[in-house]
Amino acid sequence: MDKSRADRIKKERKSAIKRKVVSFLFLTALLLGVTFVYAGYQYESGRNQALENLDIDPDEEDIEFNPFEEDKDSENGYINVLLIGADNEGDGAARTDTIMVAQYRPKEGTVRIASIMRDTYVSIPGYRDNKINTSFFLGGPELLRKTIKENFDININYYALVDFNGFVQTVDTIAPDGIELDIEKRMYYHDSYGDLLIDFQPGPQNLDGEETLKYVRFRSDHENDFGRVRRQQEVLTVLKDELLSVSGITKLPRLVGTIEPYIQTNLDNRKILSLGKDFFLNPINDIETLTIPVNGGYTDRRYSHAGSVLELDFEKNKEVISEFFSLTDNNDVLLTDEQSINESASSQ
Repeated sequence: MDKSRADRIKKERKSAIKRKVVSFLFLTALLLGVTFVYAGYQYESGRNQALENLDIDPDEEDIEFNPFEEDKDSENGYINVLLIGADNEGDGAARTDTIMVAQYRPKEGTVRIASIMRDTYVSIPGYRDNKINTSFFLGGPELLRKTIKENFDININYYALVDFNGFVQTVDTIAPDGIELDIEKRMYYHDSYGDLLIDFQPGPQNLDGEETLKYVRFRSDHENDFGRVRRQQEVLTVLKDELLSVSGITKLPRLVGTIEPYIQTNLDNRKILSLGKDFFLNPINDIETLTIPVNGGYTDRRYSHAGSVLELDFEKNKEVISEFFSLTDNNDVLLTDEQSINESASSQ
């Protein structure tokens, strides 16, 4: 009798545990389903809103880009992304004021960003030496990639081309109430031809997307482009902190949908989702930054065909870049041009 009662109690406990497990799995599935529906709705809502403000089809132009292949099997692998900020206003080919190489190490949760000054005087494959932003004007992201490889020996896996409108939309979506910045000094610039007025007073400021764009574009002081690059890196860090907040995470689907029409990239949706998962599972604490040319690694020069330029001590700059990106570390893997050719030949 006692044994029978004990068996019954044991069965009831097992049944209770089973019901709890089933209930937990059901609630988890329901939560995931609601999350996916919410994310899909927010994504489509953001994308549709952005498309309403566009006068062109965002998918109408194919951009040539021949990246170096990423080693997906590497434990310590990383990717290098070429970030390009382009000015598509007016007629003619787009210009770029922002050239950055961002290295992301998913396993480590680290990001390193090297900003290349647009007036850096470089060798451009197939053309006369000129400022590095001229390579983008002449041949878009692909020629810019080749130029970076030839001059700095950096392999690029992906690119992301963002115009001014995309930047504004990104800031307003991540921080709809604006971002807090402490402006160091009076910033004033008026371009009546370009219909651009920049006017900031020193002190703490709350800036929306349009104002933040003006802040990162300003260069009418003694720092010139160096100050602009420093402010661009500052804003990226602030946006990273906003995105990693609880409210920022919930805005991610809408953010992706909102800025997608403004961004041209060779990152596919699957890769973006994979990187997004790594980004939140292994959050980034700090963004390490570097400005090229480095201190003491350039001289001011002027050429009749290029105007005022920064002429580099390439040996010194490449040494700093290699150390910054850990390009000489044998434990880190990124396929080089020679490796790609050899592996391709051996597979045939």
